[in-house]
Amino acid sequence: TGRMTIISATQSFHGKTLGALSATGNPAYQRGFGAPAPGFIHIPYGDSAALNRCLQEHAAETAAFIIEPIQGEGGVIIPPRGYLTAVQAICTKYNVPLVIDEIQTGLGRTGRLFACMEEGVKPDLLLLAKALGGGLVPIGAVLHSSKMYTKEFGLKHSSTFAGGALACYAGLAALEKLTANDGEILKHVNSLGSYIQGRLEKICAQYDFVSLRGRGLMLGLDFQITRRTHPGNLLGLLAEQKLLTPLIASYLLHKHQLRVAPTLNGASVIRVQAPLIISQREADFLIKAIEQTLPVLDAGDTTEIFSHLLNIKPSPKKLAPRKPGRQLKPGADQTRFAFLVHPLDDHSVMDFDEYLAKLSPDNLSTIVNRWLPEMDPFVIGEAVIPSKTGCSAFCEFINIPRTASQLLAMDPKESLSLVRQGIELAKERGAQLVGLGAYTSVVSWGGMGLREAGVPLTTGNSYTVITACQATIAALKRLHVDPGHTTAAVVGAAGSIGRCLALLLAQSVEKIILLGNPANPRRSQAKLSQVGAEICRHLLASAPDSPLGKEIARIPGCPDSAQDEVAFLRFFTDNAPLLPITVSVDADTELPKADVVVTATSSVSNLVKPDNVKFGALICDLSRPANVSREIKSRRPDVLVIDGGVVEVWKRPDLGWNFGFDQGLCYACMAETMLLALDGHLEHTSIGSSIDLKTLDLLQNLAEKHGFRLADLRSFDKPLSKKDWQQDIASRSTAVTRDSGDGA
Repeated sequence: TGRMTIISATQSFHGKTLGALSATGNPAYQRGFGAPAPGFIHIPYGDSAALNRCLQEHAAETAAFIIEPIQGEGGVIIPPRGYLTAVQAICTKYNVPLVIDEIQTGLGRTGRLFACMEEGVKPDLLLLAKALGGGLVPIGAVLHSSKMYTKEFGLKHSSTFAGGALACYAGLAALEKLTANDGEILKHVNSLGSYIQGRLEKICAQYDFVSLRGRGLMLGLDFQITRRTHPGNLLGLLAEQKLLTPLIASYLLHKHQLRVAPTLNGASVIRVQAPLIISQREADFLIKAIEQTLPVLDAGDTTEIFSHLLNIKPSPKKLAPRKPGRQLKPGADQTRFAFLVHPLDDHSVMDFDEYLAKLSPDNLSTIVNRWLPEMDPFVIGEAVIPSKTGCSAFCEFINIPRTASQLLAMDPKESLSLVRQGIELAKERGAQLVGLGAYTSVVSWGGMGLREAGVPLTTGNSYTVITACQATIAALKRLHVDPGHTTAAVVGAAGSIGRCLALLLAQSVEKIILLGNPANPRRSQAKLSQVGAEICRHLLASAPDSPLGKEIARIPGCPDSAQDEVAFLRFFTDNAPLLPITVSVDADTELPKADVVVTATSSVSNLVKPDNVKFGALICDLSRPANVSREIKSRRPDVLVIDGGVVEVWKRPDLGWNFGFDQGLCYACMAETMLLALDGHLEHTSIGSSIDLKTLDLLQNLAEKHGFRLADLRSFDKPLSKKDWQQDIASRSTAVTRDSGDGA
């Protein structure tokens, strides 16, 4: 034609060489391969009017329109009846050649020799391959009308493999077989295809998440599974990540010996394309396999779908009905915000899906290590957050699918990029503020690595500090312990939260121990000394009558509170042995001296253990994953461990997903993000390594304004009952009495 433009359809698939890839209507395939080349236009599939509009503008430069009669890789998409007839007429009108790609649909697959015969369409060019080789040898062919052939093409457009005798013999044999006995095989395809389609349509009609479409033996099962259809279920999340259909195909092969495959563009579709010579018995086998699989998917039985990958033996069981989902929409007057979360460890992946609780630790670890790294950030829940003032805000929780250990093990640039991906998702969905939960804050250096992300950020550290101090003081009160006669240890005192906790606790306790990271002792000691100097300055300025403040003021050479940081650091260094403030990186030596221990580190290890805590100690564990060994609960009944930073939201709303708390409870870092959104405080807050004490006052005031409060105290993720408090006080009293008697 002498023209250089090719028109094709969106979601089409025509091949992977540059020309075919350029015609393929899916950018995901083209990226990284120099496609599309100039001169390609993509229009909606099944829309003949779109072709007419396009040719009205581009007919003069259009060489051809290429189309699939049924989109295969696009998800077994059948166009409206009459579409092929219409586009042929339009192409004729504008003198544009029509190319029909029958590589998937041709040679009997749909019950016709060529699918375009369904509408009596005769294209200018018809493309064949795949089935032409009988499934044995690779071969392709271009069928053309006489007007489309030129002598130059025949002489000059050669190919290394063109005209291969063996492949051509296979092609001829395939054609003979298909046309033998008056098209007996084609009649068989129509008969068995109609039977399979009819049976599967009845089966699919029982479920709200799957449908069947296709023609002949070119069928596709479309699984419309999402986190809405399968709330609180990993299958819905995998489906939204385009990972579920490969898993279903794998399950069908290994559990039912049925080989199917997902379509490449239509990620929710599994193609059911049996051999053209399938028997009745094999058709029933196929139907039964799908019939037995759909109830498993309906129930969201994740363990069963994964069982062939985890070597789990099947066990007869009655599947529980699937829970209904919910869908919230933000109000026009609501501030929209997002909070980034992630599974803290393998065990907390069960928050995604209650079925995972059935797995052994090894099998759960397999899912975490093999599947989480394949996933991108996703929305795991949404909620409307109410306020005592009557206003509300709309929250979406976005999951970063890596555990704390996985995030720490990643290259820092990769982990930061992953968190940035979560922020971009939040922005795309309308978030005006983003909170950085757990290790998303750690790997972004307290949010500083993302401060140019184009949306206000918060780590939630300020309200975390406030609630941790509130929880510690409240617990001491319940235990009838005077804070002014205690020694407190802050594990992770050089960090953002630990530093601020040390400043606040120092206002109430008699002595304080600042513990840092033993992996970098010199650097840690220097940072801890700076915190110690800051404590001295803060107490002299803000709490001179506190036990620690009075003790510091008595030391000769104590600077005036108006002096600068350098003066206080010199004072602290010169008088370290005299000060009621200890800095150390040796937790095993110092923790046994502490009546109160608060942990606030980014370590994933158990730093506080049964053998390194004082009798009767109170421990407030802020770290997630926890820094306190669970063995303390069984081995040290005299020690009380409380979970720090747990908040009760006003009116206790459903937060839309399970993360181990009762309804309406959340972590303080989440609550800070909620409070800032409710108050319209849309600016960076609590980011970096240093928390401003003024920000603590702001968050405390916002909590009171909007009706948030410290939740009832909890221990190892469970509420402390009145009986628990009585038992703890009794165990302490019994031991003290016994010790006093021994001393007498």
